[in-house]
Amino acid sequence: MKQIIFSPKAPAPLGPYSQAVKVGNTLYVSGQIAIDQETGQMVNSDIVAETHQVMKNMSYILDAAGLDFSHVVKCSIFVKDLANFQTINGVYGSYFNEATAPARETVEVARLPKDVNIEISCVACA
Repeated sequence: MKQIIFSPKAPAPLGPYSQAVKVGNTLYVSGQIAIDQETGQMVNSDIVAETHQVMKNMSYILDAAGLDFSHVVKCSIFVKDLANFQTINGVYGSYFNEATAPARETVEVARLPKDVNIEISCVACA
């Protein structure tokens, strides 16, 4: 049985998908971009601020499911410019314990929704 997870603190989906879906003990979080739901504005002044906002949006959704970053087992990071890898990695890494960090891939792509610079999705287990 699947359960739709929604957090009013995270941006509403931009299309026909859910913020997250929980099946059993597994949560699948859709790709998050750097929209600040409180202001409705994109946070993209620099890649550091943009990455932090993406991670905050993911944390809101994890929290709505009763989870946190310690439950994340897999992340997918999509970036427009892989030259930002080290900066993104530094921000991303601050949300995880390095010894128990999730599996991950980082992929450079040609374009992302709303022309953002980064999008991150994850899978978490309770």
